[in-house]
Amino acid sequence: MERYLQKQILKDLNSKMVFVGGPRQVGKTTLALDLAYSSHVYLNWDIPEHRERILKYELPEKGLLIFDEIHKYRQWRNYLKGLYDERKKNCQFLITGSARLDYYRFGGDSLQGRYHYLRLHPLSFAELKMSSSSHLQQLLQLGGFPEPYLKKNEIESKRWSLEYRNRLIQDEVRSLEGIENLGQLELLMIRLPELVGSPLSINSLREDLQLNHKTVSRWLNVLERLYAIFRLAPFGAPKIRAVKKEQKHYHYDWTLVDNSALRFENMIACHLLKWTHYLYDTQGREMALCYFRDVHKREVDFVVTENRKPYLFVECKLSDDAPSEGLKYLKTKFPSVPAWQISLQGKKDFLSKENIRICPAGLFLNQLI
Repeated sequence: MERYLQKQILKDLNSKMVFVGGPRQVGKTTLALDLAYSSHVYLNWDIPEHRERILKYELPEKGLLIFDEIHKYRQWRNYLKGLYDERKKNCQFLITGSARLDYYRFGGDSLQGRYHYLRLHPLSFAELKMSSSSHLQQLLQLGGFPEPYLKKNEIESKRWSLEYRNRLIQDEVRSLEGIENLGQLELLMIRLPELVGSPLSINSLREDLQLNHKTVSRWLNVLERLYAIFRLAPFGAPKIRAVKKEQKHYHYDWTLVDNSALRFENMIACHLLKWTHYLYDTQGREMALCYFRDVHKREVDFVVTENRKPYLFVECKLSDDAPSEGLKYLKTKFPSVPAWQISLQGKKDFLSKENIRICPAGLFLNQLI
């Protein structure tokens, strides 16, 4: 199956190195190996024989060089800079990793100006070319990671999620972050899915886990860097009395969330983040995903911004409901911004008197990526 970033990667390889980041097992290695190159070398830092070849510079003079997980090498940026400057006329460079490659800068010299950074996300409604509510329900149950989704088995999906969490802690956190108290970190990861969709209180987590504020805050940053979770800041503008500090969080693996309404909201969050990242990474558009909540408790699940100005409002519901008060409020404040209320089980598709589109979620998701 051709992934949505494939054409962009091929285009970008003609001018610079390409970094592809994203969660573990989202399909980065498969995507790299599926590129239409007759001459390529794949080297994974986690494989001892490959690591030896990297360190000894046992590399071909021409073709596509694919480095996987090389960010675990502390001098990786200096290594790639020297190699790229020496061989860029004859070689192309694709670097993949299950962490934010723009964050791990161990060892010095900047690669600024030498690479394009693309983020690969889980499978989505539009990428899978889905068309029906039953397809959407299946995606909601199985998640968007290729392995559990393609198996089409909900029990296997649950087993995969548990194993995925263990591998993330043992392989990624241990090798990149140096955290010793892995048991407490796992307790944090177990607790977080229960808190999806609500403002995340570090103080409450600190009390639950008997840890200090600094440790919990650091661990949340670690999970975000390793693409386990992502957080949304509140959208605020001078003409609305929005909250300013409280963030919400979601999981790239939405099957971790048991509550059906919150799982649906988490899945939509993943779809919107994928779309905003795609526009940011491939078109240079200053897109961001936020949420809205004001001092009067009016809320809207998602606000997409461009150049810090509202671009799109999205509210999620399980079934056909009247437009939410929060969505109506934002629409009155920003009448030119498109507003959607999408439902998982609803059948109605109409434009409300407030000019809010009410429709099944699939109609909206097909317009994304």
